[in-house]
Amino acid sequence: MTVHVTKTAGRRAEIAWAPEDDPHGYLAVSIEGDQLACALAALGSPKGLADDGEALAVITRHTTELARLLERRAAVLVVQLRDEHGMSWPQIANRVLGDPDKHSSARRMYDSGRRHLGV
Repeated sequence: MTVHVTKTAGRRAEIAWAPEDDPHGYLAVSIEGDQLACALAALGSPKGLADDGEALAVITRHTTELARLLERRAAVLVVQLRDEHGMSWPQIANRVLGDPDKHSSARRMYDSGRRHLGV
């Protein structure tokens, strides 16, 4: 993985990636469309994000869009863990969800990931 997030100074960071790290343009779109900025703002400051409801609704929409994309991408990664790396359901559940007993949740993620892949 060549996506790098580097803390530069104080409360600043720089994100860098190579074009081959973003073949579908998800990184570029999330940055250019303010999804990443809004999601990070929501993480850092749950109150006081906007003075009016319309601005807050935009921030919420962008945050939700990014969360959905990340959920889909995580599901696809679970497919890779299972199909390419041969991990068992308890292993995936432990590594991804922090609890080996959540293997049925890992299976649901897997099924979702396969649907997103069109398999």
